[in-house]
Amino acid sequence: MGFGRALTLVAPFAALIRESSSAVFFAGNPNDESGVISALSEASEGFLRPVLNAGPRARVARPASSRTAVSLETPYLSAGRRRAGSARSVLSMQADGGFTINANDYTEKAWEAMANLNSVADTAGNGYVEAEMLLKTLLDEGVDGLCQRIFFKAGVDTKKLEADLETHLKSMPKMGGGAFGDQKVLGRGLQNVLTQAKKIRKDMKDDYISTEHLVLALVAEDTKFTRMALQKQGVTYDKVKAAVEAIRGNKKVTSKNPEATYESLEKYSRDLTAEARAGRLDPVIGRDSEIRRTIQILSRRTKNNPILLGDPGVGKTAIVEGLAQRIISGDVPDSLKGRKLISLDMGALLAGAKYRGEFEERLKAVLKEVQDAAGDVVMFIDEIHTVVGAGAGGEGALDAGNLLKPLLARGELRCIGATTVNEYRQHVEKDKALERRFQRVMIDQPTVDATTSILRGLKERYEVHHGVRIMDSALVAAAQLSDRYITDRFLPDKAIDLVDEAAAQLKIEVTSKPQALDELDRRLLQLEMERISIKADTRGGARSAAETARMQSIESEMESLKTEQASLNDKWETEKKKVDSIRSLKEQIDVVKVEIEKSERDFDLNRAAELRFDTLPQLEGKLKAATDEYEAGVAESGVRLLRDEVTVDDIGAVVSMATGIPPARLVQTEREKLLHLSDRIHQRVVGQDAAVSVVSEAIQRSRAGMNDPSRPIASLVFLGPTGVGKTELCKALAEVMFDTEDALIRLDMSEYMEKHTVSRLLGAPPGYVGYEQGGQLTDAVRRKPYSVILFDEMEKAHNDVFNVLLQIMDDGRVTDSKGNVVNFRNCVIIFTSNIGSSDILDLGGDPKKDTEMRQRVMKAVRQSFRPEFLNRVDEFVIFDSLKKSELREIVSLELKKVSERLYEKQLKLNLSAEALNFIADVGYDPTFGARPIKRAIQREVETPIARLILEGAVEDGDVLLVRKKEGGSVLEFVAQRDGKEIVLDTGSSSSKSRHGSADPYMLDDEGNEDDAGAILDSIKNSLPPPKKGSPTSKEGGEGTEEGSGEGSAEEEDFNLNIKDINQG
Repeated sequence: MGFGRALTLVAPFAALIRESSSAVFFAGNPNDESGVISALSEASEGFLRPVLNAGPRARVARPASSRTAVSLETPYLSAGRRRAGSARSVLSMQADGGFTINANDYTEKAWEAMANLNSVADTAGNGYVEAEMLLKTLLDEGVDGLCQRIFFKAGVDTKKLEADLETHLKSMPKMGGGAFGDQKVLGRGLQNVLTQAKKIRKDMKDDYISTEHLVLALVAEDTKFTRMALQKQGVTYDKVKAAVEAIRGNKKVTSKNPEATYESLEKYSRDLTAEARAGRLDPVIGRDSEIRRTIQILSRRTKNNPILLGDPGVGKTAIVEGLAQRIISGDVPDSLKGRKLISLDMGALLAGAKYRGEFEERLKAVLKEVQDAAGDVVMFIDEIHTVVGAGAGGEGALDAGNLLKPLLARGELRCIGATTVNEYRQHVEKDKALERRFQRVMIDQPTVDATTSILRGLKERYEVHHGVRIMDSALVAAAQLSDRYITDRFLPDKAIDLVDEAAAQLKIEVTSKPQALDELDRRLLQLEMERISIKADTRGGARSAAETARMQSIESEMESLKTEQASLNDKWETEKKKVDSIRSLKEQIDVVKVEIEKSERDFDLNRAAELRFDTLPQLEGKLKAATDEYEAGVAESGVRLLRDEVTVDDIGAVVSMATGIPPARLVQTEREKLLHLSDRIHQRVVGQDAAVSVVSEAIQRSRAGMNDPSRPIASLVFLGPTGVGKTELCKALAEVMFDTEDALIRLDMSEYMEKHTVSRLLGAPPGYVGYEQGGQLTDAVRRKPYSVILFDEMEKAHNDVFNVLLQIMDDGRVTDSKGNVVNFRNCVIIFTSNIGSSDILDLGGDPKKDTEMRQRVMKAVRQSFRPEFLNRVDEFVIFDSLKKSELREIVSLELKKVSERLYEKQLKLNLSAEALNFIADVGYDPTFGARPIKRAIQREVETPIARLILEGAVEDGDVLLVRKKEGGSVLEFVAQRDGKEIVLDTGSSSSKSRHGSADPYMLDDEGNEDDAGAILDSIKNSLPPPKKGSPTSKEGGEGTEEGSGEGSAEEEDFNLNIKDINQG
């Protein structure tokens, strides 16, 4: 194809090109026979600007002149991309003197802006790109982009500039791609800007064209928009250049990503001294010794780098903020006066560092600025353990720690680090070279009193933020309750969180509709729906008298509710306005106080005096008047719809949500509860006065603060025969202390008889099966840190189990397999054992032999358990065998439970005294304790009643009277219904009459009923014979004759209806 034919192909576009005065670029198929794409003529200049697709057979259409085509790698300007069956297109163009655009000449950010020109042109509906579109791509980088930062420093209103630019782009003439396809026209204005950017880059002796070069070129060359827009705002080229120099400093563009190194301190850190000067930091109360120690280390000549070590939440960062506040107030040595304390943001340094070496480049820029400050900047790195290994992307890469070491060693960088003890041990200590450059400052958890002082110092800030008042008693409760109940966190952080959340919760209530008003609205809505429903039902027909009466009642009630609603609405609006006014005054007072401090620091004493002695008293007077008016209005109306005070109850509610402990348990005083602890336990546990007394005294000592606070509340060993109430006392103790039986953690030691089962308590070691599941003991206590832990039948446990328990009983803590420290300070640890049961049965019940019995039991205990275990036990509690009178009380308690279940079926249960004595006689066996009582109740009461219910012999509302049948040893059931008594047939006689034994019948191997009495007799014969005065003896003790009830008040019916239960 000849040159003339190429001209013929592009002839139809000559007029369009003449109008645009631009060079046109487009690509064709390199496999097409017309390998030469086009050569467009610009008539006014009389020479050709050829464009070629550099496919394998592409040719250049040369003009008559001797100009040479130059390679142009510009995928953002052309449609050049890899297509199926074709090679990558490389565009070439000829301009006056030659012109090249190459990605290798630009930094990454600058080239990204160039690459986005196509999309801007497409959005604007233009087939060509101009300088204004380049300005658009640069501004689109956002406020963190270099372009906007330059304009901001030069005094340009970037928002107005962006708005003007959008208007200008919309007003530009449109030219679609047409036959050019995806190709764009390169505007002469943009070409001039790019040429000028090259020149500016050479003048500034940089290696690459960067964003600032493009900005300066736009201000210098873009006469259509940029220069005029900036001139309207009074910004000249010199101002923009000065802004560039201020941002760049003395840095040169020697890499592909220099923009990230400009103003590195400002971008990747927080100026704590500036925030303290602006009053944005919370006051720091206490911690004077730690701050002095930090200042002392910073004042050294070399290795002047303190590292703050402490648990999370103890206030490491607050100490640094306190140092910043001392610096601005001048309360520091001369070596620190006027210094700037900045907090390095490691996350910002790492974020977006996509390419190898980019992170190191950013960090080096930060360190260079700190180093150039010649000691005027103190750098704080929170979570400094993240520095070790940060940025090391592979072999040969340096991490941040290695970049810091030289500066730290020479004293050119004063750095404060902060991390936890565990993280320090795991990361920093491994790098000995880094560790020796820091001096450790240990930060301990503050005491409860110190935490209360900290809360009082922060009180005003939280009151202003939430718009509520915080009572001092709430602050004290937050410190005490958080220390006692939130054991997995540390003071003062957990106490501050309680106050913050309680205030936030109250703020939500204040800004929401009051509950009383909300209930009125719902009731009105309900009545309105009922009224509409009645109207719909009676449409087209006569309304009945009942419907008419109901409609009148609804309308009357709605009218009354609407009146009440209007009244409450007015009160709510009035209260809300007053509360908002009080909050606004508090905010103004806070601002004035910050301004007073600033004026005093700047020695503007006139301004400070005016604010302190004029403005502030006026605002405080208005606040007092507004508060008094609000309280007077509430007192006059007698109704407070809005509550604006954080009280102890609010703190308790937040702790309850966090721990699951009922709020009433947290906030009420425990003095009365502790003084009557034994009485509350006796409501569930019958007898065992000595055991209950020992347990109550141990709890009272703990709560009075007389025991070691680092140990569990109590470590007790319960000794006694089966069925005497050892486990029941544990359940009662859990309910009394923690208000729920769920607080009882029970571990059966028969499951820990083998050596390998010990790991189940703390969790399997790493690498073993079950490691992820954790320990059965430690996980349970972590979930319920306030609990009663019962180790049942302790004598069956393997000896290695005691090794774990020794630490728990002595230090109140243990470390599980995952390294978590589990706290047992708020736990009651109880061990049960049947050791010495024969001695208790043999000698128990005789006061004269009580000492001998205890000596024999303790001798058996010392023979079974190790001395180091016994030495850590607080009390050994010996349970006596149950007496006959105590069994009657147990029968009463168990029958109350039966009565409660019957009440749910609308039945009531009455039991005569004779029937109660009968059940006690049937279930009495000192060897087995109270368990036969439950079986006797099931057999004699529950089973017959169940049969009567299934047969339909009883009806709802019946009163079931259970009494002993006259002349026999059988219970009979009578239904009291409509003033009549109906004797019910239970279908069978009692088990006692069938078997002649009080004990449960059993089945032999063939399934036949066996004589349980004979079996129990054989068990009894294997035990030592009862002594005189024992519960089974009729001499001098409470024998089987007791409880017959002759001539006593027990002849009255034992009424067990639901009313008695509620009263109990």
